[in-house]
Formats: sequence, C-alpha cells, structure tokens
Amino acid sequence: QVQLVESGGGLAQPGESLTLSCSVSGRAVYNLDMAWFRQAPGKEREFVANINWIGDSRTYVDSVKGRFTISRDGAKNTLYLGMNSLKPEDTAVYYCAATRNRWAGTRSDSYNSWGRGTQVTVSS
Repeated sequence: QVQLVESGGGLAQPGESLTLSCSVSGRAVYNLDMAWFRQAPGKEREFVANINWIGDSRTYVDSVKGRFTISRDGAKNTLYLGMNSLKPEDTAVYYCAATRNRWAGTRSDSYNSWGRGTQVTVSS
C-alpha cells in the first residue's frame, strides 16, 4: 500500500516561489510513476506534471511550463514540485499521485494512490 503525504503549501504573492513535497511510504519512488494534480474551487482536477518511474521523462501542462519543475529524491523517498513565478491562477489544492503501472500519463484515473492535498494560494 503506497501512502502519500503532501506538505509545503501556503500563501504566496504573485511572482514568488514555493516548493511542494510529497513523502512516499510503502514503495520506493524509483518504482512508481508519479504526478502532481491540482483542483481550483469550482473546477475539475487538472494534471500539472508527472515523472516516470525511470526518471527520464517529465511532462508538464502548458500553463506551468518553464515555471514548475517536478523532481524526486530517492534517499528521502520524496517527490517535489518546485513552483516559480507564481500566478493567482495557480491557486488550488495540489495533490500528489502515484501508480505502480508504467507510463501512466496525464489522466487522473491512471493513478491509484493519492495524498490528501495541500493548499496553495497566490494573492497580493
């Protein structure tokens, strides 16, 4: 059973940076396809970024390309999302997701383990 716990959310002003963490237990990050999703109030859950189990493939939604970076630390068994140049439209609850399946892609139903989420609010 893979368990995921997000942290690092909070309040940021436009243009500032935040780094989200997702602590993983039950399986090594190197054996998981992992992703970040987000859900803004009144909107559907949206794919943000993913990294494959090998670690050689990363995908980003167009709206965060060049600003967000997904990464992982095997020693800490943790997934990260570095967020720079934050915008008000980045405001959402951010969720970490994982699956033992390979090449999970960008669909939320491809991931079968989820964290509870961490709130990110970007406002001046």
